[in-house]
Amino acid sequence: MSCSNLTMLVSSKSSLSDPSALSFRSALNPFCLPTYNSTTPSSRSSSQISCNLRELRDRIGSVTNTQKITEAMKLVAAAKVRRAQEAVVSGRPFSETLVEVLYSLNEQLQNEDVDIPLTTVRPVKKVALVVVTGDRGLCGGFNNQLLKKAEARIAELKSLGLQYTIISVGKKGNTYFSRRPYIPVDKYLDGGNLPTTKEAQAIADDVFSLFISEEVDKVELLYTKFVSLVKSDPVIHTLLPLSPKGEICDINGTCVDAADDELFRLTTKEGKLTVERDVVRTKTIDFSPIIQFEQDPVQILDALLPLYLNSQILRALQESLASELAARMSAMSSASDNASDLKKALSTQFNRRRQAKITGEILEIVAGADAFHRLSIYILFSRLDTWNLFLLLLICQNSSGAVVQIRVNMSHSNVSQARLMKSEITELNLSGLKMGNAPMPTTVVSEQAQNGGKGV
Repeated sequence: MSCSNLTMLVSSKSSLSDPSALSFRSALNPFCLPTYNSTTPSSRSSSQISCNLRELRDRIGSVTNTQKITEAMKLVAAAKVRRAQEAVVSGRPFSETLVEVLYSLNEQLQNEDVDIPLTTVRPVKKVALVVVTGDRGLCGGFNNQLLKKAEARIAELKSLGLQYTIISVGKKGNTYFSRRPYIPVDKYLDGGNLPTTKEAQAIADDVFSLFISEEVDKVELLYTKFVSLVKSDPVIHTLLPLSPKGEICDINGTCVDAADDELFRLTTKEGKLTVERDVVRTKTIDFSPIIQFEQDPVQILDALLPLYLNSQILRALQESLASELAARMSAMSSASDNASDLKKALSTQFNRRRQAKITGEILEIVAGADAFHRLSIYILFSRLDTWNLFLLLLICQNSSGAVVQIRVNMSHSNVSQARLMKSEITELNLSGLKMGNAPMPTTVVSEQAQNGGKGV
């Protein structure tokens, strides 16, 4: 008798696992254990969870690398902003004192018949706007706020029916205005990492030539005023002309405030950057109402006015740079904090999904073991002989904890043969077969008993 005469039908009772995963029919090897199909829903969900875990791991790594970059940029900006801040604070007293000197001189020369081109007030027909922006990004809304201020001023000049031209200083402003050909630009100038008097003089020469040649009747300076490490204000100041009273006015005719600055110092406490505040007040010189000039007042003003232009533009460049670095430090600090929060959230999500995957695998193992113990093996014998009983013995030895039922095909046998087979099984000790500590129950039934007849 060959093994081909033996057919093994395996089915499972309800369990925690998918029943279809344990249903199969084998006509080749009756001793093989059930195998799972790779296309089952549980397998697909496991593959999806693995893919999600891989994506989460990649995102966590990407956020970690980004956080390292933002931390480095924050430290670099913090180191640079201190030097820029010191340059602003050290330059303000000179600039403010020079403004006070010019104010007093012009006040003394009100009744003098002098011709100073930079103090000549003409009816305004065209305005030159010197817009100072940054060279780099990643500094929050620093550049956008100033450019919005410039756009608002341009719209205001248009509403007044005045012409205008732009002198753009800084790569960000150059890029912005170059993409808008409807805005007239007189010159594009690049800023620098550390503003110098040479750069300021180049801008001052261009402004001076435009005003002296009467191409423009008014020059306004748009820059970001450095207030503190966490605050900066875009402002508009009128450079030229100086009013007869000697006031340096902004667009609303308000005198530019002087002195009373707050100096912020970066210190290191407990390994972290902190800020300490000192108040620095600059005192201006009180001039006597009666001044005797050893030289011609026109010569004095001709020498001071270019110096005034240079100092005001240099101060604007320095304050703009300090504001840019402070904004970048603040933006990178916020980015580092956000990256830390995002990494924490992704790590929590990763751990939850990983735990869910492990729990699912454990449930599948437990469900598979439970289903295996609930397995019923139905064996259809075409003949009852010693060879089939030997095969039955092998099946029982490879089916620990399973319930073995022998069904006799009544077309080839009868009830008496089934009874004989039952006695032979008893003699072979199959009914009391033990696998480990659990006995192997074995029953013998016939097709007649299954169909309602008397069983064995």
